[in-house]
Amino acid sequence: MKLSRPVRAVALMALFAMAFALAGCQRDAQPQWRLTDVSGHLPDLDFRLTDDNGHAVTGADYKGKVVLMYFGYTHCPDVCPLTLTQLHVVMQRLGAPADDARILFVSVDPARDTPEIMHAYVNAFDKRAVGLIGSERDTEALAKRYRSAFTREPDRGDGAYDVSHSSAIYIFDRDGKARLLATPSAAQDDIVHDLHLLIGLGAKS
Repeated sequence: MKLSRPVRAVALMALFAMAFALAGCQRDAQPQWRLTDVSGHLPDLDFRLTDDNGHAVTGADYKGKVVLMYFGYTHCPDVCPLTLTQLHVVMQRLGAPADDARILFVSVDPARDTPEIMHAYVNAFDKRAVGLIGSERDTEALAKRYRSAFTREPDRGDGAYDVSHSSAIYIFDRDGKARLLATPSAAQDDIVHDLHLLIGLGAKS
């Protein structure tokens, strides 16, 4: 039976409405990240280092937790303490879900950052922060793995020196997959928003 023009028009409109509804469902199924989505662009969380309690650890030891990894050092005069303070406030704002997250502070100054020094340093900021130390070779390899960089500046003559380093915050899901990239200047609201989503996704899977 041949449909009249008005009936055909109504049928077409219904089909378009259905298509838009389906497209909307697909969009809604994807997290609406506010930070930079790096899914599929950076490798999984993988390392062999020593934590601030002197224990050998690997990336697999943090499976099941959402991880925020940051490269820095305890003698850092500015960006490191500011970043760790920022992340502490983020953890506080997360509330109970923060127990499913960990801050991994990877030293780029293994010559001075012993486990004891790292332990005191990271715990001064947040109880969910873990200090990680490795050999210079291991540290360089890990930084290269995540396209980070650091350079030791010349000694000032008294054994004191600075280390210039990248300041990205790498965020991994519970399976150790790289998901998001933030900077110390990122809005706290955006970090809290995305961590809520990421922790929630893990809890449902």
